[in-house]
Amino acid sequence: MTSRLSYAPSEAGVRVKAQDVRHIGVVGSGLMGSGIVEVCARAGLHVTFAEADAALIEAGRGRIERSLEAAVSKGKLQAADREAALERIDAVDDVAALGASDLVIEAATEDPEAKREIFERLGRAVRDEVVLASNTSSIPIATLGDASGRPDRVIGMHFFNPVPVMGLVELTPSAATSEETFALVEAFGTEVLAKTCVRSSDEAGFIVNRLLIPYLFDAIRLYERGFATREDIDTAIHLGLAHPMGPLRLSDLIGLDTVASIGDVLHRAFGDQRYEAPALLRTLVAEGRLGRKTGEGFYTY
Repeated sequence: MTSRLSYAPSEAGVRVKAQDVRHIGVVGSGLMGSGIVEVCARAGLHVTFAEADAALIEAGRGRIERSLEAAVSKGKLQAADREAALERIDAVDDVAALGASDLVIEAATEDPEAKREIFERLGRAVRDEVVLASNTSSIPIATLGDASGRPDRVIGMHFFNPVPVMGLVELTPSAATSEETFALVEAFGTEVLAKTCVRSSDEAGFIVNRLLIPYLFDAIRLYERGFATREDIDTAIHLGLAHPMGPLRLSDLIGLDTVASIGDVLHRAFGDQRYEAPALLRTLVAEGRLGRKTGEGFYTY
């Protein structure tokens, strides 16, 4: 998508260009949050991420360091650039400490109430002209905008896992999001982060997960019924449709708890049985077998 406007004039009259966004705040440092921190730091930006406590901060730092080291080992990043990126990253244990940010991207757990609370706090913490973006994969942006008290400056900015590798960002404005806000974030995504941006309407699941979740659930149901082995289901899709990986491996990569949570949001929103999580998925989540991040899901890692 081509950027139509590289700046956003705030209500206070401050003109903010995408290139002027130099300090990024990120809420959360899990798989998605740490990836967002990394791509922003590699783009030359100062990044501060917020987590709930010191243990989560340390875990987030570890994910970022391992990912950067992997990029060096694969020849995709110079060692000096790795060190420079790490020097641009710091952390805090309270979202209220993100007040100096020029743009904040929330990447906390996919829980509507938790996200609304975060946006309420961010709305009080940052400057009036600062855009608040959410990496939510399914929750309507209007609810987060209302919580922030500045709905015209709130937008969905959905990255894909692994963030340093995947080139897409879904941008989702609510009905209240200004076109200036959309244009700023689009320009930031394309010009600063070198991602491809697509625009989605503000309905649960947006473009990708609205289509992806029924597909994943259908594959899980086939496996649950004993219709085919997990390997044959994944191989059929991988080779027959030229997908990078099959649906069961993809579910493990995303995180089975996240897949189930997105399904719940979609099912509540639309009441369509296609979005109802299969019993096998519920069982795996209840047992703590969440995929790659726990070492076991449909497969063992």
